[in-house]
Amino acid sequence: MRVEIWSDIACPWCYVGKARFEKALASFPHRDGVEVVHRSFELDPGRAKDDVEPVITMLTKKYGMSQAQAEAGEDNLGAQAAAEGLPYRTRGRDHAGTFDMHRLLHFAREQGRQEQLLDLLYRANFAEERSLFGDDERLVELAGAAGLDTGAAREVLADPEAYAAEVRADEQDAAQLGARGVPFFVLDRKYGVSGAQPVEVFARALTQAWGERSPLILVDGDTDADACGPDGCAVPPRENTQASADV
Repeated sequence: MRVEIWSDIACPWCYVGKARFEKALASFPHRDGVEVVHRSFELDPGRAKDDVEPVITMLTKKYGMSQAQAEAGEDNLGAQAAAEGLPYRTRGRDHAGTFDMHRLLHFAREQGRQEQLLDLLYRANFAEERSLFGDDERLVELAGAAGLDTGAAREVLADPEAYAAEVRADEQDAAQLGARGVPFFVLDRKYGVSGAQPVEVFARALTQAWGERSPLILVDGDTDADACGPDGCAVPPRENTQASADV
């Protein structure tokens, strides 16, 4: 079974939702049969990576809330994160475009290090004092910490088209699936879970999706048709070998 998770590094509920989902997955009896794939979603599409401003300022401008309301929201998120064992800085964080981070995550997926890099990006954004935005070398350092080649990561960031199509394809998929926000979890392209739901909801979704997987239906045909298997490939005897040699 495949679980696809659309998220953004700038999304605090994605940070919390990932932790809750992983708790449900850890206790799921068929854990080894579940593939998790992380997909791209930008909360602030088109925003430049160097258009950096404090999160509190962004919240007051984008949502029309007062500074006190924005700070109260951050305090609530900090408490929610702490309940999941996650560090969270409620003051002093920055915000900017995340498109390059998503491109780098697609590169990391090709190298089998997507999960590691995503966790490091989340922690850097929500828990560490040094800003994650406006400095490509910061991303290169995190790529190296995730086990990626830093030179290759630097080349990806330097080329604005590298993995850009993959990011856009993810976002188009999200729109077609009806995702209006993140985190958004899709199980076998059949079931969807929206938001940072409680662990129990994720556990129930995993159980339901696993139990209702459709068995493969084979098209009628010759059941003895040639095929390859664990013991090799059957080679039918060649006919008229002598006749061919006499020609």
